Amino acid sequence: MIALANSVSINQQYGGIYLRSADQIPMEDRILMQTVARIIIDDQLGTLEEQISASQKAKLLPPDLEKTSLVGTRQEKSIISTRKLLPEGLVYNNGIGGFTKDGKEYIIRTSGQVRTPMPWSNVIANAEFGTVISESGGSYTWAGNAHEYRLTPWLNDPVQDSCGEAIYIRDEQTGQYWSPTPLPAVSKGDFITRHGFGYTVFEHTENGISSELWVFVDKLLPIRYQWLKLHNLSGRERKLSVTSYAEWVLGDTKGKTAQYIVTEKVPDTAALLAYNRYSSSYPGSVCFSAVNATKGYSLTADREAFIGRSGTMRSPAGLRRSRLSGKAGAALDPCAALQVQINLYADQETELNFRLGAGKDKAHALELIAQSEENEYASQALSLIHTQWNEILEQTTIQSPDPALNFLSSGWLTYQTLSCRIWGRSGYYQSGGAFGFRDQLQDVMALFNTRPDIAKQQIILSASRQFIQGDVQHWWHPPTGRGVRTRCSDDYLWLPFVLAQYVFTTGDETILECPVSFLDGRLLNEGEDSYYDLPMITEEKESLYQHALKAIQHGLRTGVHGLPLMGTGDWNDGMDKVGEKGKGESIWLGFFLFSVLTQFKEIALRMMDHETAEMCIQKAAALKTSLNQNGWDGQWYRRAYFDDGTPLGSSQNQECQIDSIAQSWSILSGAGMADKKRQALTSLDTHLVRPKEGVILLLDPAFDSSPLNPGYIKGYAPGVRENGGQYTHAAVWAMMAFAEMGERNKVWELFKMVSPVSHTMTRQALEIYKVEPYVMAADVYNAPQHRGRGGWTWYTGSAGWMQQFMFRFILGIRRTGDQLCFKPCTPEVWKNFKVDYKFGKAIYHIEVLLKPGNFIPKTYQVDGVLQQNDSIALIDDGKHHQVQVS
Repeated sequence: MIALANSVSINQQYGGIYLRSADQIPMEDRILMQTVARIIIDDQLGTLEEQISASQKAKLLPPDLEKTSLVGTRQEKSIISTRKLLPEGLVYNNGIGGFTKDGKEYIIRTSGQVRTPMPWSNVIANAEFGTVISESGGSYTWAGNAHEYRLTPWLNDPVQDSCGEAIYIRDEQTGQYWSPTPLPAVSKGDFITRHGFGYTVFEHTENGISSELWVFVDKLLPIRYQWLKLHNLSGRERKLSVTSYAEWVLGDTKGKTAQYIVTEKVPDTAALLAYNRYSSSYPGSVCFSAVNATKGYSLTADREAFIGRSGTMRSPAGLRRSRLSGKAGAALDPCAALQVQINLYADQETELNFRLGAGKDKAHALELIAQSEENEYASQALSLIHTQWNEILEQTTIQSPDPALNFLSSGWLTYQTLSCRIWGRSGYYQSGGAFGFRDQLQDVMALFNTRPDIAKQQIILSASRQFIQGDVQHWWHPPTGRGVRTRCSDDYLWLPFVLAQYVFTTGDETILECPVSFLDGRLLNEGEDSYYDLPMITEEKESLYQHALKAIQHGLRTGVHGLPLMGTGDWNDGMDKVGEKGKGESIWLGFFLFSVLTQFKEIALRMMDHETAEMCIQKAAALKTSLNQNGWDGQWYRRAYFDDGTPLGSSQNQECQIDSIAQSWSILSGAGMADKKRQALTSLDTHLVRPKEGVILLLDPAFDSSPLNPGYIKGYAPGVRENGGQYTHAAVWAMMAFAEMGERNKVWELFKMVSPVSHTMTRQALEIYKVEPYVMAADVYNAPQHRGRGGWTWYTGSAGWMQQFMFRFILGIRRTGDQLCFKPCTPEVWKNFKVDYKFGKAIYHIEVLLKPGNFIPKTYQVDGVLQQNDSIALIDDGKHHQVQVS
């Protein structure tokens, strides 16, 4: 189909052929079209076949490597066969891995025959840059936004654990090569992988060469280091080369960006630059790959030349050649491969500092390359990482009779929340990059005692994503702020909830007066559930207090049962059809709104806003009545009402007869009547707690074949994720509810079920659970063929909630401004536990002496002085204080 220039009948249609007069097209437009074109055909350069064939002519490549020896020595072979064993004294050693005694590292041993059941990864990030790396070395890296600006590909391949980054070590005499990580070049020996806070280390010995690879991200700069230490154990001089490889993406996916990526060499420097001017979010950014070598290096930005046509990362063609091609520029399949030649005498050691990073522009990229060049700089950067995480995680140190609780509460879950959820916003199974309005607000509640400054920043940032009408962006992508406006009904209510919790905990009331702007965008049309757009930012600003109040006012709309409207989903996004016509009501949301109202009443009184305080009291009272009259099903609370009035979470239903979160929040909110909430908790225990499988289900029975259509939740297989599996977020709320009711032994029983450590105590158990023992999984399957299997890990809000549960509910540590008290719900066999709590520069060394029964401590002694109140008065005096609580 050909349309002439003056024909408009098929204009703007895909699949047409359009003739345009070249002399009427400006030169800049011609350049643009040639740049975005997949193929350019010139009628003066021969036939179509000739032109295509000409584009596939053979490339000039370096000569093959000349091998001077076929095999290594017998001594080297004996070193190859030397096994690397897990260190002695690991805690919860399951045969593949275990915690160090201080809980700061999880150490894994793998080999060609022994692998983890699924990738066991680490998320290493600062606020603007990060990498996800698994125990096999598979990794991907991003700058700014883990979705919008991936430097290397995110492949999400848990079977092969494939990736677009690698390091290779080659013997220049034999041509043999291997990786200092288990993948991609498969090796014969064992590997030790050490995941720690802000770093991962790989230890390996092959062909007489011992390697130790440290992978970490700078504390502040947009740089990922691969600091490789080599030691020649072979007893003779060795000639080696080390090659780093990264496949450039510089955007979302390579298929969208590869043709626009331009690479260039840095004169007299072992570095390559890469940029994508067609990036919608980061058009000015210039990325780099560099190594600290001044001579004996080669490089290439041509992936086809390095991997080879139809080649693989396991066996790249470039490693069969004497050096790399040296090619860079435009119109390549872009990559960054850097190769360094090194000679090692017997017993000699050396270090190489490979960096991957992103500058704001070319000048900044060159500055970062020069700044991070020396090995000493990498050493200092690593030291700063250790210091940073020690300072954060040692704000509260727990010593209880249970090492798993100590390791998770004092370290790994705070690390998971901050490094992955707040800074990285990415994980092995989900590369989101966006901020979720409700998501990161909930996450920062786990940081109130460790990094309240980060929590405060997130609360203010979230408030700035609120529309004038009171609703909010469900999620948005930095740096542009483009995001989605929806009819979800709970998002905006998390702002007053978290704000109140922050004020109560920290005592910082100044946040209430912070001026924050709004968003301005078109309203959702009739029948429109959501739209994705870039809204305007208003010049008008109001206090954060007014933002929170506007959110509450927007959430006061109720239906025929006097319950909040559900919209296209509340906390459970998957129930997006329950209230899509604007009449469905959410019972869980009613409990949550009640909690918001009762807390915000106290905030309003602090602001001397008595009118709002009275409104909160009246609305909460009416809501409590409606919840107990219209939300009760006889043995438990219902979950919701559809648009047509059909109940959900009722004994009347074939599927989803009971839902966990309505029961939990009837207790956590305080809105449930005493007799009803006790019965609700009993029903939750009877129907949803499965001790044999080690799960607490979100709902039961799962959605499958009944006529009810609650939404996309029904698209999950029964027993998977929200559809009848354990959704850990809700499981933690259930445990909190049991704790609130004083069920000490039951709480501990449930904690041992939900803890990832408990699922991986033995080799048999971890083969069922499969995923990491040291971080929370978002879900655990209850489907018959996968019962007990962990779902996606790392990028889950359950980490922050689990940390809060252990800290505030099991140990009962409750801070209110400068007062600290305890309301523990520990197992009755415990006699005591200890907490080191930092308040500014002061450290309080606290021992809590426990008693059986429904125990709430009443005696507080600080430095031998009995306190008048049932709490500790925290003073930032820089001293160490001895405290006994009983």
